[in-house]
Amino acid sequence: MQRSGLRNVVEDRRLNAGMGWFVVIFMAAVALGELLGGEPVWGVFVLLVVALAVVPPLAFRDSTAMLPWEVLLLVALPAIGRALVAGETVAGVSFTGRVTTYLAVATVALIVAVEMDVFTPVRMSHSFAVFFVTIATMAAAGLWAVLQYASDLLLGTGFLLRGRPEEVVERALMLDFIAATLAGLAAGLLFEYYFRRRSNADVRVPVEVPEP
Repeated sequence: MQRSGLRNVVEDRRLNAGMGWFVVIFMAAVALGELLGGEPVWGVFVLLVVALAVVPPLAFRDSTAMLPWEVLLLVALPAIGRALVAGETVAGVSFTGRVTTYLAVATVALIVAVEMDVFTPVRMSHSFAVFFVTIATMAAAGLWAVLQYASDLLLGTGFLLRGRPEEVVERALMLDFIAATLAGLAAGLLFEYYFRRRSNADVRVPVEVPEP
């Protein structure tokens, strides 16, 4: 692909890569802290995000082929927010519960959408980009609910049931689904109206995987 202003493209790629790697290293440190602090679920989750973030440079064999640093920073925000607003609630909704969890899930869907749009021949329409991120987040919430219920029945855990009345469990699930939908919709809209229309991510990275 022919591009003008090659010097600006190269400099932008290097700056983007440097900032991106800084965010990735920060997330790896957060993951280690979560694991050492007795939060294995969050630790593994952040490690998964780190793994997704390094897919492009590994696939292209180029350390500058990083996602837009703004995307990576957005992905890191739930982990930062979890540490800063621990225990805070609004209308009985815990930020370190539903809000942070589903914002984190939404950012994973966002990073997958950005990687597909920037690093592959796949191109998402404006409306489908929002739809994809929203549905992926809602699907993750549904899968998580099923896994919690199965764990409570088969392993005797207390994720959902724990002796609570049925209506309380149902209300908690509905709040989970609402939180997931709102988080997914917000991430999808952000992907469409900022990262696609304003950040010009495709000029910071190669557009074709080199031949092996």
